[in-house]
Amino acid sequence: MRHTPSFGGGRGEAPSFLPTTKKEVEQRGWDQLDVILFSGDAYVDHPSFGAAVIGRVLEAEGLRVAIVPQPDWHGDFRDFKKLGRPRLFFGVSPGAMDSMVNKYTAARRLRSEDAYSPDGRHDCRPEYPSIVYTRILRQLFPDVPIVLGGIEASLRRLTHYDYWQDRLRPSILCDAPADLLIYGMGEKPITNLAHLLIEQDCDIDTRLFRNLMLRYPLHQTAMLLSEKEIPGGIRPDDIILHSHTDCLRDKRKQAENFRHIEEESNKYEAKRIIQQVGSLSEVSTPSPCGFLSPDDRVTTPLPAGRGKRVGPPFIVVMPPYQPMTQDELDRAFDLPYTRLPHPKYKGKRIPAYEMIKFSVCLHRGCFGGCAFCTISAHQGKFITSRSKESILREVEAITRMPDFRGYLSDLGGPSANMYAMHGKDLDRCHRCARPSCIHPKVCPNLNTDHSALLDIYRSVDALPGIKKSFVGSGVRYDLLLHKTGDPHVDQVNEQYTRELITRHVSGRLKVAPEHTSDRVLAVMRKPSFQLFYDFKRIFDRINREEHLRQQLIPYFISSHPGCTAENMAELAVITKDLDFHLEQVQDFTPTPMTVSTEAWYSGFHPYTLQPIYSAKSPRDKQAQRQFFFWYKPQEHQAIIRELRRIHREDLIKKLFS
Repeated sequence: MRHTPSFGGGRGEAPSFLPTTKKEVEQRGWDQLDVILFSGDAYVDHPSFGAAVIGRVLEAEGLRVAIVPQPDWHGDFRDFKKLGRPRLFFGVSPGAMDSMVNKYTAARRLRSEDAYSPDGRHDCRPEYPSIVYTRILRQLFPDVPIVLGGIEASLRRLTHYDYWQDRLRPSILCDAPADLLIYGMGEKPITNLAHLLIEQDCDIDTRLFRNLMLRYPLHQTAMLLSEKEIPGGIRPDDIILHSHTDCLRDKRKQAENFRHIEEESNKYEAKRIIQQVGSLSEVSTPSPCGFLSPDDRVTTPLPAGRGKRVGPPFIVVMPPYQPMTQDELDRAFDLPYTRLPHPKYKGKRIPAYEMIKFSVCLHRGCFGGCAFCTISAHQGKFITSRSKESILREVEAITRMPDFRGYLSDLGGPSANMYAMHGKDLDRCHRCARPSCIHPKVCPNLNTDHSALLDIYRSVDALPGIKKSFVGSGVRYDLLLHKTGDPHVDQVNEQYTRELITRHVSGRLKVAPEHTSDRVLAVMRKPSFQLFYDFKRIFDRINREEHLRQQLIPYFISSHPGCTAENMAELAVITKDLDFHLEQVQDFTPTPMTVSTEAWYSGFHPYTLQPIYSAKSPRDKQAQRQFFFWYKPQEHQAIIRELRRIHREDLIKKLFS
């Protein structure tokens, strides 16, 4: 049975939040829910928060949806039971960030706050909520299908290195007993799943759900199956990865696997990926909280419908959907969000919301392909841009917020200046397997015209109530400086650069050279540092001409694969000569499903399979990181000792003259 969505009290009234409690469900007159979503984040009804987006997408399909944010996973699990059994499925999302990246630094120390929890509290979610929530739901409701999504699941869909456990883990489906995993941005797969289940016109149990998924496999999903269950059997065009067991025995095989995973994640016409997990006895989960020891192997009972499998299980990853169209993306952003945290958080601060409260995302995807970044693995490299009309509607909604003072904090996206950029000849894009459109050089088929983005800036600034719009997202200066050979495009890009610097910088412009060594930058898939020199000269010149006193804020990374202490010492000298006292720096954190992480773990570059050095011990990592802070007197003696150790005494006078 299909229901009419309830967005508010009536025509012209403000939209209401999705229900979060039994009382709120009853106030809508509902006797049963179709879908119940569990989220590791606080509930902020805003298009930047994934659980809210999925809830609104399902609501727009006529489903009765509720969301349970940050359920208490201790004690009697009352938060998991309070809304009863849904008609279709439970959805589980760990949150907008990988839970371990969100909680711990590269040194495995607790971060100062959890950005997605009220008042930044650390006790509102467990480690690995995908696993913990799913296990609890399976225990309480063994016959209800569970759909797992979000970035934590997306990046752990196949064998991956877990930095916080310091070991290779199999697909998260071996630890989290869900019936289906949706990876990437979830609007299209969740919509198609909803249509398939609605057509059944009955309550869905795990057996029926599984049969439907085997009969009508959905793109952009993954399942744990026996060989006999694989739809159509293993086909010649499938990508067969080295098994999890083989990767445990041979790190080079894990590196070989990753190239296929990355390439198939960034194709228009991708192939199905299959990986054997091992024996059924290896399907296990960690304990619900605390770091996992290598011997922590708590057997996971197979959910209903799994008990008749024969043979070792396989992870079957269906190809991703092609990029969303502009209309599809507009629909997702135009849903009736309140744009506010749920009233239950009144008087409390949610740091991530405060950061994006007055910002607007212009597009999805990033074709930079940076080796350490997970965006392309989750969103893909192809850009889908919102229409100008959709963007202006959102800006107008922001201007009506009672505490808005006329200043937009960001008109951006994964990268600030990729809006409306795409291949000139899409047929060539359909055949392309390059993970980056701009490394090692800008693809000649890429349209780098900034005209559409300039038009967005000017149209937003012309709206009543807008005093100034800033660009807070990182800018790709290699796109700004790229000479296309087309005089019109080159002129527009120069004009964009000037307008960006003079009208859309709130005193500090963020860019990410990441390093100064071209050898390290090549491993990172970043442009030569010479381009940063070129951009800084332009930035300084425009500031002089316009009588502005703005800062360029560069981001740098230490301990990246391929980087040595000597490279960091040279970085310190170069940035000193540029008169930078670095602030925006980080020690490389290996996160699942990046080229850099696979190189760091395996010791082999996934594309060349050549050995590559990485600083791994706390001593070696600190030896690199300290060079960021050459200007702090307390670091001088340690830096001098390190320079002597690596026989670069010549740099001592350059740093401390």
